[in-house]
Amino acid sequence: MEGQVRYASATGSEREQLGSILASTYRVAASCSNGFGQRDLALSALTSAKHLAREVDDPVMTALLESTLSWIYLRGAKLPRAVTVAERAALAIEPSFSNGSRPQLLAYGRLMISAAVAASRREDESAADDYISQAHAAAARLGRDEKLYGTSFGPTAARTEAVGIHVALRNYGRALKLASHPDMKKLPKSMSKVARNRYKLDVALAQCAAGLYDQAGDTLIEVALDAPEWVKHQALPGVIGKRLAKVSTARVRNISELIGMPLIA
Repeated sequence: MEGQVRYASATGSEREQLGSILASTYRVAASCSNGFGQRDLALSALTSAKHLAREVDDPVMTALLESTLSWIYLRGAKLPRAVTVAERAALAIEPSFSNGSRPQLLAYGRLMISAAVAASRREDESAADDYISQAHAAAARLGRDEKLYGTSFGPTAARTEAVGIHVALRNYGRALKLASHPDMKKLPKSMSKVARNRYKLDVALAQCAAGLYDQAGDTLIEVALDAPEWVKHQALPGVIGKRLAKVSTARVRNISELIGMPLIA
């Protein structure tokens, strides 16, 4: 409320800066609400964010808000809409790869990832490959990982998201091949804990599918010890646990005791 009052009375560059900060804040609220399954609240917060972004004429923020909207549709199982929203916003912000600004490249790459993820959930492998290729191109043009308005994108995001996309497409061998790349062996410290561990859960699922059960168990333990509270609210550990239990229930019970959460009944 204080921010809104100050924004209403501000002018010039201060108003633009405050508008971007408030839009970012509403975007965080939308993301958190979506994570908790409160879709209506998420859409309401996103509407407020879009209004502010338009008022201060911030096309990059506007593009990133569409990425959040795509995720909301993804969580709501509205997959065609999730793809369309991300693709349309990417086309609107698409930079020239020779002289595009870094913020444009970041937003475009993140939107291409959103489109690729949604396409992979639709099992549209051709579209997912096209989108993730565009994300890789934008990441290569950036040359390094960057963060803007709380959004990270760069080579690391493109590679780790590609692994998750191929897991969703059941291309487990391809996912593991990407994960074995030397650059993936030591993820940068700048990568958020959530993104890092979500990626590792994708790797563990691919390891299960490939019959690498010991490796999958070790990866799951690594994630659970790194983020014990976060992992309790994720669905994938249970999926991985059930698959491991088909090989050895004793192993799964040992993992459950070690990480402090039940993986099987």
